[in-house]
Amino acid sequence: MTPQTAAKKHVDHIICARWVIPVRPRNLLHHHAMAVSEGRIVAIGPQEDILNAYTAAEVTTLNQHVLMPGFVNAHTHAAMTLMRGLADDLPLMTWLNEHIWPVEGRFVSPEFVRMGTELAIAEMLRGGTTTFNDMYFFPEAAALSAQDMGMRAHIGHVIIDFPTAYAANADACLQAAADLLPRLRQLPLIRQSLAPHAPYTVADAGLRGTRELAEAEQLPIHMHVHETAYEVDEALAQHGQRPLARLAALDLLNPRFLAVHMTQLDDSDLSLCRESGLHIAHCPESNLKLGSGIAPVARIRRQGIGLAIGTDGAASNNDLDMLGELRTAALLAKGISNDPTAFPAWEALEAATLGGAQAIGWGDRIGSLEIGKAADCIAISLDHPATFPVYDPVSQVAYCAGRDQITHVWVEGKIRISQGQAVDWETSALFRRAQEWVKRIRERDQNP
Repeated sequence: MTPQTAAKKHVDHIICARWVIPVRPRNLLHHHAMAVSEGRIVAIGPQEDILNAYTAAEVTTLNQHVLMPGFVNAHTHAAMTLMRGLADDLPLMTWLNEHIWPVEGRFVSPEFVRMGTELAIAEMLRGGTTTFNDMYFFPEAAALSAQDMGMRAHIGHVIIDFPTAYAANADACLQAAADLLPRLRQLPLIRQSLAPHAPYTVADAGLRGTRELAEAEQLPIHMHVHETAYEVDEALAQHGQRPLARLAALDLLNPRFLAVHMTQLDDSDLSLCRESGLHIAHCPESNLKLGSGIAPVARIRRQGIGLAIGTDGAASNNDLDMLGELRTAALLAKGISNDPTAFPAWEALEAATLGGAQAIGWGDRIGSLEIGKAADCIAISLDHPATFPVYDPVSQVAYCAGRDQITHVWVEGKIRISQGQAVDWETSALFRRAQEWVKRIRERDQNP
């Protein structure tokens, strides 16, 4: 054994890639490698240097791939995959009141949430999402699904005034959250938030209770806000102020607050966002499909407000494709501002990765490839007709690549997708189990 060999450090895994996009710092690295040990990144450098410095139980060589952080889907209702395509081409309130809420009232249960979340996780992991920020009923079922399937999740405890299968009112939701918080803290891939549904479904008393519990437990708050013009108009009629101003008056806005959608923003709203330090989750495809409006990304960026990207649920998108979402976000921002520089490829990638991690308070651990962070990463093959030739890999990922080009996905250093195939589950088995729920939902009108 030579002295050089003896001096090498042993790690679990070395990943060598043609290109590495660490996101932070904003550099494109050529022919680099990443060393991973115990789920953490221990080194990033030129391939020759890493291979000379480390030995590994496994070495993965990706000669035509980009290696980058996994996507952080900043807003989901994962279990709603079971309602994908159920009620399309409808405005938001018709969609909710006449279709989604009645189906949820009849069918939602822990078993429903578990099945729908597993289906969502299968889709998200294959599409390169390694973390999702969820808002749905029976959050323990969603958390257990994520932990069991090896996916990182930020689980929101829903707060809503009207009775559901989950809880009778906002007070009951808050009590359920308080009771469940300690149990979910035992799951290593799970963190939690409070998720009041929207300003129009939670009265001031419930919002004050949310603020008190969030402060006591140091929890983020995740909420739909300013989703439609109708929401803002109704708030002005009922409360005499815009929804965001009402939330500010209730002292809810701070850097741990994630405002989802935010399609209707005036200068006063943007000032509140900037001054409070809140983050915004932009869900462009769901907003487009429901005709809700478009978040003014260029103005948000100019104000220095934290921006993340989410898909929303599969019932309103109808997919959970973060590559498609970030591309739509980038193009929309350019189109509505008449400015091709409004949301460039680098910034769109950052919003879909580190921006999402920072929005849910996880920026210290995920969202970029940096030494000491978790090895949540993905490989995208650019050896594909859709991405050839490759002048700029960052642009190819943002504007060309499809999720079928995502070949490998790791969460906490553990392989979840290899060569485009799931490692720990069979998709056909998921479909068989999900089909039982689909059958029941389809038959609802025949068996009221």
